[in-house]
Amino acid sequence: MQNCTRYLIFFQYLGTKYSGVVRSPPHQPQKKGVQNYIEDAVRRLKPTNPVSLSVSSRTDSGVHALANSAHLDLQRRTGKPAFTEDVLLSALNFHLRPEDIRVTRVHRVPGNFHARFLARSRTYVYRLALGVAHWSLLPLTDLSLCWGLHNPELDVGAMREAAALLVGTQDFSSFRAVNSDMPFKSPVRTLDLADISPGNTFAQTHFQRDIQFWELTFKGRSFLYKQVSVGLFILYTYTYIYTGVYIYTGIYMYVYMIYVWCLLLPHC
Repeated sequence: MQNCTRYLIFFQYLGTKYSGVVRSPPHQPQKKGVQNYIEDAVRRLKPTNPVSLSVSSRTDSGVHALANSAHLDLQRRTGKPAFTEDVLLSALNFHLRPEDIRVTRVHRVPGNFHARFLARSRTYVYRLALGVAHWSLLPLTDLSLCWGLHNPELDVGAMREAAALLVGTQDFSSFRAVNSDMPFKSPVRTLDLADISPGNTFAQTHFQRDIQFWELTFKGRSFLYKQVSVGLFILYTYTYIYTGVYIYTGIYMYVYMIYVWCLLLPHC
């Protein structure tokens, strides 16, 4: 297409009210995906080509993201110059103002760039809050940003021992959930990092309640469907069986935040 420019955008969102990151189908109008809103913002710029966002990494309903990415093509009317990166960034955020979605960076990239296939790594972070018997005990600033556990202690040593077994290249068949892509994807994946470290929060300094936060971080180039979620459950199960830690699963609030770093070519 003449006068068509491809852009790589990085964006973040609070996923509580969205059906996930990808576009929701037309028969599901009550809860849309993040992609729906970004594509609507792009259409407000009046491009002459059909608008379609290619998202690098999918997240489910209720999941937040700090740095997801996608590429899109924009063709303007004859005689109109391509949007500069700064102008496109400001324009998209202007039209996204009512939503919990923000575009953080825009890069002009070659026409053969693909946000999904050139992603170098994906990092999932699960936040745990210990000693939370009921969701109302969490500070508002963390209400939808962590998973509250009833027990005030966690055997971190046991969890780290189990996490070490997951690192490396291996067959993760037992870690994936069934979906339509299952017969076509190899179960062999490489997990570069499985880390359990103390977490932090804005309210921790000012909130007069002793809540300890932990972060479980998983990093790899690609993952199977539900691989990280299943891996997290296995770590909990390992800890429960061997240390007797009781995990309160009645709290529905958990989150994993995804960082997707894409390969930016030198001339992008």
